[in-house]
Amino acid sequence: MAGGWSRDGAVQDQIDASVEDAVELARSRLGKGESASHCEECGEPIPEPRRQALPGVQLCVACQSASEQNDTGANRLNRRASKDSLLR
Repeated sequence: MAGGWSRDGAVQDQIDASVEDAVELARSRLGKGESASHCEECGEPIPEPRRQALPGVQLCVACQSASEQNDTGANRLNRRASKDSLLR
């Protein structure tokens, strides 16, 4: 059931689009290729267990944590006609 001027199924389309975006983001973060032996940021050695657990890892734990904290979170918003954007 649609509300207002939206067509039937519009809400489900928004939900599906948000899920697809989240899956695409998660897949893009998966490691690919060979892991580095030393961190690209600080040059510290990356422990062997970390390299085996995360294929394609390029950062040590400390640098990876810092990188994730600096993530702005812009990809977490539903940009496809979110309710807030329609009300403005």
